[in-house]
Amino acid sequence: MIAIDGPAGSGKSTTARLVAQKLGFFHLDTGAMYRAITLKILQHGVDPKDHRQLKKLLAHTRIDLKWQAGKLRVFLDKKDVTSAIRQPAVSELVSPVSAIGLIRQKMVAEQRRLAIGKNLVCEGRDIASVVFPKAQLKIYLDCSLAERARRRQQELAAQIPRAQVEKNIRTRDRLDSSRRISPLRRVPAAILIDTTHLTIDEQVAIVCALARRRLQNQN
Repeated sequence: MIAIDGPAGSGKSTTARLVAQKLGFFHLDTGAMYRAITLKILQHGVDPKDHRQLKKLLAHTRIDLKWQAGKLRVFLDKKDVTSAIRQPAVSELVSPVSAIGLIRQKMVAEQRRLAIGKNLVCEGRDIASVVFPKAQLKIYLDCSLAERARRRQQELAAQIPRAQVEKNIRTRDRLDSSRRISPLRRVPAAILIDTTHLTIDEQVAIVCALARRRLQNQN
């Protein structure tokens, strides 16, 4: 198991997906799972701050991830919601929803269920510290704020000023690292990789090399 953590824009999602492809591992996309539960909250009109309603909703929620023809399909209660979780309304709400304790507990349980019997690569902000603390390889990807803003601006393909993108990322960093439940942090055993001056192919190659070396040592 490979656990990859890091701040927004550090390249962890793309790296995790490509590393999984190269090693023949399952890619557990935690971000898609948080989007799925956010979608359900919106569909049912549940107030995320109402713990009684939220607990009832979560008790009857199941999220599954399936890779079909190299593409991720997300299933919420057996229904394909791959496209629906990318709606703007979901994007706006997913960050505050993902910080709620009840939801994080549910997602950790779902992520551990999906990991049973699989060799996998999983990325997020609390993977090595909370979700899979016994992962054989722990990676922490970091990157300068300026470079993360440049990458995010390219992803958005929109005319958003670089300064605004940097401000948004800085705010997200502060929220992620200061939240009470499962804050973003680098665990002592995690190998730090600064991706500021690396291409995506280079950082994927580094992680794959580390993974192969770790597997050889175990054998």
